[in-house]
Amino acid sequence: SGKAVGTQYGMKNQTTINEFILLGFSYGLQGQTVLFLVFLVTYMVTITENTIIIFVVNRNHCLHKPMYYFLGNLSFLEMWYISVTLPRFLFGFWSQTKSISFSSCMTQLYFFISLMCTECVLLAVMAYDRFLAVCHPLRYPAIMTHKLCCQLSILSWAGGFSISLVKVSFISRLTFCGPQVINHFFCDISPVLNLSCTDISLAETVDFALALVILLVPLLIIVFSYGCIVSTVLCMPSAQGRRKAISTCTSHFSVVIIFFSATLFMYARPRKIHPFNLNKIVSIFYAVFTPTLNPLIYCLRNKEVKEVLRKMISTSCSA
Repeated sequence: SGKAVGTQYGMKNQTTINEFILLGFSYGLQGQTVLFLVFLVTYMVTITENTIIIFVVNRNHCLHKPMYYFLGNLSFLEMWYISVTLPRFLFGFWSQTKSISFSSCMTQLYFFISLMCTECVLLAVMAYDRFLAVCHPLRYPAIMTHKLCCQLSILSWAGGFSISLVKVSFISRLTFCGPQVINHFFCDISPVLNLSCTDISLAETVDFALALVILLVPLLIIVFSYGCIVSTVLCMPSAQGRRKAISTCTSHFSVVIIFFSATLFMYARPRKIHPFNLNKIVSIFYAVFTPTLNPLIYCLRNKEVKEVLRKMISTSCSA
């Protein structure tokens, strides 16, 4: 049945929901087929790209540097990030029912938000790494040690998953009423909150405050880091030195602009908003296409990665 059944247990904002209905995208059979193929190819390309990045970074000693260590972390994250939403979405194209259980919905929401929060922190860590490399090149090897890289990586993952746990715990305790249709292709915060029939002010406030923290604090670190980088680059006497410094930062800066522009639009505002189709389109961009674009950006804009890939391809072809 498409209806969710709630059972009160005597405590406010406690309910058990059997299932939600993910509306997804309503098109004809031909449109569904085209969308299915597009998203299937996108998913396969994303997994392949990020696997190649991880393999290349691990197998080549010339890439055993902090920047590529964090890039490997980002690629590993992107593989899980797209896998949280897209496989179920693809399955929903051809299944008779588009239902998702309450527990599965909360689990999907938790892991999606966790990975997104982790990426926010990880991008800030990568900006700090570039700041040290450009602004303090002589001290960089002594500061950015392997131990510090591991600690910053653990901080990114632990911070993202901890903040998401708080956000989702408040949402999961709300009471939800019919209709149980989520106007989205996965369980995201705003569409889920739209279904609550009780006071969501506390959950909304906590979620909005934590969204600002996890988005704005890393963004401020990134802005500060790149402000210092620009100032240092402008003071460099040689044009070649300026180009080299800029080339090490352009890939990361491009990823930052794409990721934060979409996430700030979706999450740095009050949650209970009307579920316009525009939100689903923006969600597709940051949840599906961004993990696909990031490896391409790093490969196309990074000379070291391109050179290593070129050598690996030429070696495999001559073997």
